[in-house]
Amino acid sequence: MNREKAMVLLKKYNKNEALIKHALFVEGAMKYFADRKNHDSQYWGIVGLLHDIDYELYPEEHCKKSEEILKKEGVSEDLIHAVISHGWKICSDVEPKLEMEKVLYTIDELTGLIYAASLMRPDKDINNMEVKSVKKKFKSKGFAAGVNRDIILEGCKMINMEINEVIEWTIEGMKLVDTEER
Repeated sequence: MNREKAMVLLKKYNKNEALIKHALFVEGAMKYFADRKNHDSQYWGIVGLLHDIDYELYPEEHCKKSEEILKKEGVSEDLIHAVISHGWKICSDVEPKLEMEKVLYTIDELTGLIYAASLMRPDKDINNMEVKSVKKKFKSKGFAAGVNRDIILEGCKMINMEINEVIEWTIEGMKLVDTEER
């Protein structure tokens, strides 16, 4: 699967601009991590794009309907496993095993926190986000209360990275998203 096909697939099942924007931010972060860790950034990016493929239509069955949708669309088993594993302990019992899956598990929630933090800035620009600003928001349980910080911290342990570095890399990856798509 290439990015163009992944975008068509994403938009076939998701019309909500906020969900598409989230998918693009996760794609950017996944590509950045893949580059830094010497992996296939295109593949990691596609997994990021498609990770919430079922969320708009089936929010109560998130990660459960993904497998059905992706199989019907002819997507590979490894990509399906990666998508399903990002919901581990939340809405899926499929544990992330590969490094790529662990990164997705870690940064999915974090991209939401970073984006929310950027909206609080006067310029509302991801390009000006700093790790210390995100860390401050991370510590404030009332800010972006829906973001599961325990998942992020557990993910950091799984990928053997400190939270500050994970935040930095995620911000850098989110900056890769074309401003027209943001």
